[in-house]
Amino acid sequence: MPNRVVCLHAQDDLRIETLPVAEPLAGEVRVAVLAGGICGSDLHYWHEGGIGTIRVREPIILGHEVAGRIEALGFGVEGLKVGQLVAVNPSHPCGECEFCRKGLPRHCMNMRFKGSAMYLPHEQGMFRDRLVIGAAQCFPMPEGVSPGAAACSEPLAVCLHAANRGEAVSGSLKGKTVLVTGAGPIGALCVAVARQRGAAEILVTDIQDATLAIARKMGADHIVNTAREPEGLARWQEGKGKVDLVFECSAAAAAIRDAVSVLRPLGTLVQVGVAGPTPLPLNVMVGKEILFVGSQRFDSEFAEAAELIGSGAIDPRPIITSTYPIDEALAAFHAASDRSASVKVQLAFAAS
Repeated sequence: MPNRVVCLHAQDDLRIETLPVAEPLAGEVRVAVLAGGICGSDLHYWHEGGIGTIRVREPIILGHEVAGRIEALGFGVEGLKVGQLVAVNPSHPCGECEFCRKGLPRHCMNMRFKGSAMYLPHEQGMFRDRLVIGAAQCFPMPEGVSPGAAACSEPLAVCLHAANRGEAVSGSLKGKTVLVTGAGPIGALCVAVARQRGAAEILVTDIQDATLAIARKMGADHIVNTAREPEGLARWQEGKGKVDLVFECSAAAAAIRDAVSVLRPLGTLVQVGVAGPTPLPLNVMVGKEILFVGSQRFDSEFAEAAELIGSGAIDPRPIITSTYPIDEALAAFHAASDRSASVKVQLAFAAS
């Protein structure tokens, strides 16, 4: 059986290698991976050799957005069966640290997150033909769901958590006016979540027409290319602002300024995008009494994401702009880096 992996050895050194196929132990399953999405963090590792202070210090298999079919069951596994399509949760908190005990596993002090170089040895990722993983990290999908759609469960979980964070401080999205800044994969899926939760009006900003067109397909009412239309948000800036909540998915200073300019007093800014030190218009934020809410990964939202995709309540397929075989992983990474043409680029594996 093939077991090729997409392995990063150092900055700009991506290789396709082969590893032995492992057998699942008690409580584990082996998944024949079918589809895997390239995330921004994968691109940062490849382009820059790390993310901020987190550096690649040894070869690391990339990838944390995958789906595949159960190929083998370890001893004692129940609730899963061979041949079943599953979305795979890359997050494995320890369950024992201070934050896990407080019900905040996303802040686990010993988090093992697939494809992460945070710790040494690195937590090897899921871009491989065959993956052995804990059965509890596999979420069954109904027949008829495409592997590509199922693999979008992880980024959708990020967006569901962002929505939950926003609703926790400002109430339901139902009937609200929502802005999404940045129309990449997370931004596009935030649009879908806002639409699914009943937002009355959704506007999206970006500087690329191609990504904005995808946001429109995901449910946006208004799209604004702020590079071509610098006054495109004027109608929502009137008075002290017309927008109730912003999902800020770009981490660009200009987008954050735009977000604050359209938020009404006591509006909510949910910061989803991350970057290094970024200027904030604190005087306006304080003057409007803006609620600033950070959003980090997800907890139980992964199960909800799989259910929403499985039921068809959210269809992520419009964000998948291209799919490459694993042998063309380098071309796929180049394509994913081109925001003028790509939103979500996925890899297809041998088992497909």
